[in-house]
Amino acid sequence: MARLPRLCLPDIPQHIIQRGTNRQACFTSEKDMAAYISWLDEAASKYHVAIHAWVLMTNHVHLLATPTTRDGISRMMQTLGRYYVRYFNQAYCRTGTLWEGRFKSCVVDAEAYLLKCQRYIELNPVRAGMVSFPQEYKWSSYRANGIGRPIKPWTPHPTYLALGPTTQKRTEAYRTLFLGQIDVKVIDEIRTASNQGMALGDDRFKEQIEALSGRRVRPLKRGPKVDK
Repeated sequence: MARLPRLCLPDIPQHIIQRGTNRQACFTSEKDMAAYISWLDEAASKYHVAIHAWVLMTNHVHLLATPTTRDGISRMMQTLGRYYVRYFNQAYCRTGTLWEGRFKSCVVDAEAYLLKCQRYIELNPVRAGMVSFPQEYKWSSYRANGIGRPIKPWTPHPTYLALGPTTQKRTEAYRTLFLGQIDVKVIDEIRTASNQGMALGDDRFKEQIEALSGRRVRPLKRGPKVDK
């Protein structure tokens, strides 16, 4: 089956996933993570991409970002990958690729799913058993979104800002979102849309994206089963 063209629309958030090849480690120290964040900040600024949430895991990365141009995300990830892979290969005396093919992504309905997606991203270390609470993990955006500590490359999305008129009100409201478990259905929706390059949102949002992009953003329906 032919691969669908990458979907990138200005001013619409995207959930991005990039994994290490064969699920191997792409970060082995805090120095590696600091280098990645530094180049992410530079590339995001250069290509005018706002980064709302992120988490760096041992063998993969999650980002939630909004581009201002149709090629902003791709150019940001290409530049980031070029610098980081060169650094990683030199640091660990290795050659070849680091990432598992091209990154995966999906567009996100900001009104209905942006905060759910941020929560999903920032809870990755908790689900992995690395920490008990998201604030205990240094390499994510939770310190900005949940505690109110501005850190690069964080840019709050308007949906997040609408949680309250002050930093204290916003962070208090944001932390309440983490009191319960994420619905399993929501986790499945996020993972499916991201892995298949679809749209994360309701039917109205998906119809809008299909009209804007000229390509489908929903999985094809299976045909009727044929008895043999």
